[in-house]
Amino acid sequence: MIDIFLFIILAICVTTDLKSRMIYNNVIYPALLMTFIFHFATGGWDALSHSFIGFLIGFGLLLIPYFMGGMGAGDVKLLGLIGALKGGAFVFQSFLYTAIVGAIMAIIIILIRRGMLKSLLYFIASLKSGVVLKGGISKGSLTATYPYGVAIAAGTVVSMVLAQGWVVL
Repeated sequence: MIDIFLFIILAICVTTDLKSRMIYNNVIYPALLMTFIFHFATGGWDALSHSFIGFLIGFGLLLIPYFMGGMGAGDVKLLGLIGALKGGAFVFQSFLYTAIVGAIMAIIIILIRRGMLKSLLYFIASLKSGVVLKGGISKGSLTATYPYGVAIAAGTVVSMVLAQGWVVL
């Protein structure tokens, strides 16, 4: 039941992040409230405190990147919600997979958006031919932004799949 709820929230957040580059509070806050109520109703104070600690862990993992301008507050709150739903250990694992997915996405986006793929292919060809290149990467060519909620969702789904034992690595 929690996994289905989490999939729905992730789908909504990915959709809004892709369309408007926002993860909305009117999605996160009600989901967080329902999460706390659910955990309290099904497990009492122990489950509620476990959920709250998971929220703090998830929220805290992205605070430094947020304060450095690397992501929006919606991303931070989404990871906090994931922690509240699934617990601290799960959200930490999701965070690690999110970082891997996010790095791959960033590389692909930089290559595509900034014409870096063409430059990289030109550079490789010039290395093979022995020609020395002049110039280099232009200033600002590595400053692409992207909806990190997609990476968070992908990292979380990877964690869910691995936790269920659907895939053995």
